[in-house]
Amino acid sequence: MNEQEAKKRIDELVKLLNYHSQLYYVEDRNEITDYEYDMLQQELKGLEEQFPQFIRSDSPTQRVGGKAISIFEKVTHRVQMGSLQDVFSFEQVRSFIETVQQAVDKPQFVVEPKIDGLSVSLEYHNGELAIGSTRGDGFVGEDVTSNLKTVKSIPIKINEELPLIEVRGETYMPRNVFLKLVKEQEDNDEQPFKNPRNAAAGSLRQKDPKIAAKRKLDIFVFNVQQIEGKELTSHKESLDYLKTLGFKTIPDYKRVSTADEVIDCINAIGEKRFDLPFDIDGVVIKVDDFRQREILGATAKVPKWAVAYKFPPEEKTSKLLDIELNVGRTGAITPVAVFEPVFLAGTSVSRATLHNQDFIREKNISVGDIIKVRKAGDIIPEVLGSVEKHGDGVFTLPECCPVCGTKLVKSEEEAAVRCPNVECPAQIFRSIVHFASKGAMNIDGLGPQIVHTLLDNKLITSVADLYTLSENKLFQLDNFKEKSVNNLLSAIEKSKSNSLDRLVFGLGIRNIGQASAKLLCDKFGDLDNIMNASAEQISEIDGFGGVMAQSVYNAFHEEHMIELIQRLKECGINTKYEKIQIDDRFAGKTFVLTGTLPTLKRSEAKALIEKYGGKASGSVSKKTDYVLAGEEAGSKLDKAQQLGIEIITEEQFKDMIK
Repeated sequence: MNEQEAKKRIDELVKLLNYHSQLYYVEDRNEITDYEYDMLQQELKGLEEQFPQFIRSDSPTQRVGGKAISIFEKVTHRVQMGSLQDVFSFEQVRSFIETVQQAVDKPQFVVEPKIDGLSVSLEYHNGELAIGSTRGDGFVGEDVTSNLKTVKSIPIKINEELPLIEVRGETYMPRNVFLKLVKEQEDNDEQPFKNPRNAAAGSLRQKDPKIAAKRKLDIFVFNVQQIEGKELTSHKESLDYLKTLGFKTIPDYKRVSTADEVIDCINAIGEKRFDLPFDIDGVVIKVDDFRQREILGATAKVPKWAVAYKFPPEEKTSKLLDIELNVGRTGAITPVAVFEPVFLAGTSVSRATLHNQDFIREKNISVGDIIKVRKAGDIIPEVLGSVEKHGDGVFTLPECCPVCGTKLVKSEEEAAVRCPNVECPAQIFRSIVHFASKGAMNIDGLGPQIVHTLLDNKLITSVADLYTLSENKLFQLDNFKEKSVNNLLSAIEKSKSNSLDRLVFGLGIRNIGQASAKLLCDKFGDLDNIMNASAEQISEIDGFGGVMAQSVYNAFHEEHMIELIQRLKECGINTKYEKIQIDDRFAGKTFVLTGTLPTLKRSEAKALIEKYGGKASGSVSKKTDYVLAGEEAGSKLDKAQQLGIEIITEEQFKDMIK
């Protein structure tokens, strides 16, 4: 075969294979067998190896290629990838429809499923895929073009050579692919993904496209962000046009005119929600006509021409097999329901917290009952109550600790009952695990299993004993080799020089989190000053109430805490606080973080705020100066808008500290 013949055959094969790929992955039908497709692809690969000068960019062999990358480049979206206003009832849907009908003449609405995946932008130049990026914070995303090319339902080349078209779609992992992936992860002793959405997000951010390709992601395209060379006047027209270009569009969309018709569509989609091969978490209702959208406009956050109706959580019934009692590090007894596994919102669930005795009594729960369970927000399992009584009466917590046998106590101020024995084995175990955790003393390698081993072999009985461990003691244990012993002892030694706020948090004082520990250290400077402070002095800290102040005061006046701190001092633990502050540009300013930031972890953003003299708070109030919002920001963002508080993106925040 000469070069001219090779080029002609390569062109024929690329066109043929892309045609059959479109049929199979986008239109869900086929005209040839898988074997015939594979043979055509093998022929193409052979010719491309022989004549590499004729390899085309839209060849199916080029979907998976390129080297692994070390970092994703940032992409500024030409058109903001915004979010929609959520509604949760048909009354809210009707209110939206009525508001639109009052503002524009005879509007029509397109109703479509809301895919529970990861939103991406696909930008085509002269008909060819140029950039694929994640939504990020709506303004700036990440370039994941190489990974998106592995999604076979995304066309590398569309059916028209438009100068520019940018579309938005939702990448997702089909349920059957997700279940297979989770089984593989469990078989390999890996931490499995919690749900298909997390799996899709994790797969799309793989630095090696070959790994992303194995995850078999899919996509539904649902919007034209911008276009040159074609005029579109409505949403339905744009969806129909996207199909002609070769895109796999959002399924089951329908154009209707009235609120009743919209609600009928929502019900129809909801009825088959869990029969679909992919996850949906709601229904999107959009005004169809683009001119009417312009008239309706938008708020600072969301368009006024669309809403997202969110389905209520799926509920299932199950038999309550047992109620386990967990003892926390502060002695709180938490009852946990153990029930026959049920499949909820894409995952198997068999446990859920019952919180406390008041909750159990309110829900009328006893072992043997048929209970109703759901996932709050499709994430956290919760028990709604007993629907069929089979047990006797209502389950009652025991009078004594299930671990150490000490009589339980309950204060009038809280619902929890507690074990008051500070030497309770369960409390000691959890307090040591907490002390060593990443947010506290960050002792790398000292996880729950190692703590169990050290306790079982009586090498430690408190956190102070960690600093008396030696090679000789650790070498006595099974499976403790020289390298692991040295690494553990090195991590323990390193923790001695940690910032004081880590130690204060690590001590496990009730009601005191990481942020509160920092505020304490900011106020008093060293551990002795904190220990000697009165409850009144502690309550002067902004953000501290009477309960928190009393918790701190009580903790540092308990005999076992005084003895523990004395031992830690003798071991060489740092008890002084050095406040790191680059300058005071944020002095007197309060920030609240919400959502997932594109590049910064929350802990990193908080550290930056504090380094420049600001304060990071956990709740929005009139005293809040800025809300730093990322992807999937929740109720904090809504409250900030109601209060007129300035909302900033990560990019704006970084500009503030340049």
